[in-house]
Amino acid sequence: MTRLMTHLSAVVLALCLAFSVHAETTAIVGGKVHTVGPKGTIEGATIIIEGGLITAVGKGIGVPDGATVIDAKGKVITPGLFSPTGRIGLADVSSSAGPVDSSQLGDQFTAGFDVADAYNSRSTMGRVQRIDGITRAAIVPAPGYSDSDIGHVISGLAAIVNLGDRNGIDKRSAAMVVTLGESGSYYAKGSRTGAWLILKNALQEAADYRDHKGDFERGMRRDYQHSVADLEALQGVLAGDIPLLVNVHRASDIEVLIELTESFGLEAIISGGAEAWMLADEIANAGLSVIMTVTNNLPGSFDRLNARRGAANILHSAGVRFAITDGQSESNNARNITQSAGNAVADGLDWDDALRAITLTPAEIYGVADQVGSIEAGKAADIVIWPADPFELTNYADQVFINGVSIPMESRQTLLRDRYLKSDTGKPPAYRN
Repeated sequence: MTRLMTHLSAVVLALCLAFSVHAETTAIVGGKVHTVGPKGTIEGATIIIEGGLITAVGKGIGVPDGATVIDAKGKVITPGLFSPTGRIGLADVSSSAGPVDSSQLGDQFTAGFDVADAYNSRSTMGRVQRIDGITRAAIVPAPGYSDSDIGHVISGLAAIVNLGDRNGIDKRSAAMVVTLGESGSYYAKGSRTGAWLILKNALQEAADYRDHKGDFERGMRRDYQHSVADLEALQGVLAGDIPLLVNVHRASDIEVLIELTESFGLEAIISGGAEAWMLADEIANAGLSVIMTVTNNLPGSFDRLNARRGAANILHSAGVRFAITDGQSESNNARNITQSAGNAVADGLDWDDALRAITLTPAEIYGVADQVGSIEAGKAADIVIWPADPFELTNYADQVFINGVSIPMESRQTLLRDRYLKSDTGKPPAYRN
């Protein structure tokens, strides 16, 4: 009995300690807070964090007894940044001998290919991004290619992750990734028309499977080109619960996409959209969202002949919901979205709208805005403290909170930097601590 009571006491103590750590109260006081929410920007504000959540934000708020107080006077505070596309935690070095877990190959599994199962929350890549303010990210599959095989028009399911040290997956099945246009024609082994037919056929098969699932389960097999796992994964798309994330650029392809979403009753997100500005009103009326690279102003292919700077302004004026990414560095340097947002401001976009495009808007696009994306009571405490304007290249985050936890402001890069800056030890670099 004594041993049992001792064991129970230890368990209770451990639970109490765990609860006290989880429920620790933090107050960030005195900063200029860009809430990206209904309260707008607040000078000299106080943010109260408790249990991983924001419990209060505003001016003149009292600090609870026993709270850890962080003086942010003279600092700029924003919500955590949201990388809307990429493969953080799915590959550390793309050209290494190890697998790139975002890469979908072959026809055995397409829509059912779920990258969430491969996410590595301990990836060094994630730590590099988070110390520069990235707290949430979409991890997105993509069609791959090898000497013996290529990917599919339908690449599979994206997920939303946080870059904290635990509970990394926030939302599975956040989007169904599809590649169309010029790139899609390659994976369709023919033309862009072939890519559209593959997508339409998959949707029609999924609808038939939905309507005759009982017959299928009783052994009355039907001739489907896609696996049961793929057809099951597409049910959420048909129901409008999972949006299509469509890699497409050309205006004519976007027109076909709008028709497809209307005919099947689908939700869709345009990823890329170099020529989306040409159809801004149509996209807004159709309720589609756009994830765009604002610096995409060169005709890198025939699909992008009309790429231009300032496209974000045109989409915004038309009422299109858009998020900003950096198409060249969305994984290894997802943190560069602050630079992209700054470029959008230089092209005429309002500063607050640019901040929204890398915080709250991507959260809205992926259906997690009730949890993250702005500094509001009840939301996860993803908060970044900056010394000044985060869009200025020479400004780096002072401190980052993810789910209310103050993360260590170090990564493999900073550790290597500090190691090799030690030049007065008398030892060769490889032997310095």
